[in-house]
Amino acid sequence: MQRWPGRYTDRHGSEEIVFESDGRESIRTTIRGVVFEGDMMDDLGALSGTPPEQVFSFLDGALCSCLLEWEVPMPVEVEGQGVRAGVLHCALRLGEPVGPGLDEQSLITTLRLDGHEYRNTESQDEFEEALHDIQRQLPRGARIKACVACAWSDYSPGGPPLMAGLACFRDAKDLYRRCDGKHGPHGIFAIWQERTEFVQETWLCEEFEHRTSDRGYRGPFPYLGPLR
Repeated sequence: MQRWPGRYTDRHGSEEIVFESDGRESIRTTIRGVVFEGDMMDDLGALSGTPPEQVFSFLDGALCSCLLEWEVPMPVEVEGQGVRAGVLHCALRLGEPVGPGLDEQSLITTLRLDGHEYRNTESQDEFEEALHDIQRQLPRGARIKACVACAWSDYSPGGPPLMAGLACFRDAKDLYRRCDGKHGPHGIFAIWQERTEFVQETWLCEEFEHRTSDRGYRGPFPYLGPLR
């Protein structure tokens, strides 16, 4: 279990909080005495009942109309220097409910590494896009070391959510090595049920290997063109 220092801000004020995560699909925190839990940061709901709307805002039971900030460890492997300890600062703004969705949602991620900062563009609202963008900004020979950059991870062709939903194939490496797209006997659909589990993009395990340009449905990390 990891503990991520963070902050919650809405029209009523701001307070420091701590997020707890198992690295898969569980995030929990306590805000103003209320325990929230969800699979991802834009799906945090109260564990018992619904707090009064005078204290929080909700859309379909999930927090909205607020700013969530948190920091996670982000190791970076630098050629000739080994692994450096980076920190990824994340800021997710969840807007007001409008019809079936929110009027605004924005994700800003900033990697702090060796006195430098690398930030994704504001037009991106998924962790996959944001971390591809940050990787492209890093100096030559520096590579993010996290599940999003691992040789054994892939998304469903249906597209990634804001975060998590990243399938790990570490227990089906031989099958995944032959994955060559969406369809066919070696396509991602054919092997999808062989995944080990779902993980968050920023998680890391001992079986990590850097992603190459010719593996899986997703292709390389970072992807050099527009994301699918």
